[in-house]
Amino acid sequence: MSAMQLTPYAPGQARGTLRRPRSGPGILVLEHGELDGLSGPFTGLVMVSAAPFSHAMIRLLDLGVPVVMADRAQADRLPLGEQVWLDGERGLLVHPAGDMALASPPAWTAVPARTGDGERIELRCTVGDASAAGRARAAGATAIGLVRTEYLLPADDAVPDEAYYQQAFADICQAANPLPVTLRLLDIAADKRPSWLSGAALPGGALGMQGARLFNEIEVQRIVQAQVRAAGRVARQHQLRLLIPYLTSVEEFLRWREVVLADLPDRLPIGAMVETPALAMMLDRLMDEADFVALGLNDLMQCLFAADRDQPALGPWLDPHAPALYRFLDGVAEAAGAQVGEIQLCGLLPQLPGILPVLLGLGFRTFSVTAHVLPYLHRRAARVPMAEARALAQQVCCATDSDAVRAMLTSFMEQSRLDPLIAED
Repeated sequence: MSAMQLTPYAPGQARGTLRRPRSGPGILVLEHGELDGLSGPFTGLVMVSAAPFSHAMIRLLDLGVPVVMADRAQADRLPLGEQVWLDGERGLLVHPAGDMALASPPAWTAVPARTGDGERIELRCTVGDASAAGRARAAGATAIGLVRTEYLLPADDAVPDEAYYQQAFADICQAANPLPVTLRLLDIAADKRPSWLSGAALPGGALGMQGARLFNEIEVQRIVQAQVRAAGRVARQHQLRLLIPYLTSVEEFLRWREVVLADLPDRLPIGAMVETPALAMMLDRLMDEADFVALGLNDLMQCLFAADRDQPALGPWLDPHAPALYRFLDGVAEAAGAQVGEIQLCGLLPQLPGILPVLLGLGFRTFSVTAHVLPYLHRRAARVPMAEARALAQQVCCATDSDAVRAMLTSFMEQSRLDPLIAED
């Protein structure tokens, strides 16, 4: 029996025949370009030369199956056609599977998530539709931290209108009831281009026209107005907030907030999504103006590292272990001051193994993650004393390189008994 150490991505365990796509059920081996139109049945995924922070990869977390990543050299050694055992939380692929048992995922608990010494943290969920909202409620989320409204599209490929959004928003709120819901207004980007949007490719690529920068375009403006008006109607029965995406300045937020409020019959909380370093550096002023703030870590990292998150070749530059990233987030936390715990962190980063303790140590307490990952984060947080997390965060910020950070996180996980194979379930 041999074990390959791959890169963990989505937690869980599976056993089955390792296959290439379209060759039957089992654990699939996929190239990044094969994600379009992915369908089951399969029990796990091995992604080859993937772009981990891309929209296509992040949506894999909603599937609820273990996912690991392999580079090209590792892919050449995969035992295709053989029975294997896969652990997505540790990144292990064992061959042959033999009698390797499948551990049950962490059980949902009605107790709010707390650190090892009892400090409460908020674990919310990011969703794309009503079914995901239902899974989030069932997983024990404290709120729907973000709804990706750009993925809400009529089945007949028609242009969505106010009536469509009113029904879609009501369905999500009902599935999540009694949880409060935050709707992110239409967030179009180069790789999230809806069929109803005419014209050529969005100019500028990864750092071009997207999010609120498109709100002046007539086609986009009409859809955003329909979303806002629909949200205003649904908010009469459900607790709703609205989030404005991809902002660069406080002035930009203030301008779009006034536009949004003009279309609402009753005032709703309006928040700002911080996805650019420019706005992050103005966080102290932004928090005085916005009703709430969310950090979109995927796009924020893309800007910080000047690397398109959707290009697999640029994956090494989007390094979740880079000390520069945590020095930057430490500055964000310092700018937020006593309100740092209220900032909602969205994106892949908090969901990666070993990262949550660092973010807790920097002062963050509110996270919006995929429902599948939430029970695992609940368990990880419960084994992290805050004094140790703060010490770890300080060490990470002072580290000289990514290898040093990886070593620190590995040691911390071992000492904190975060390894899923030795944890008591």
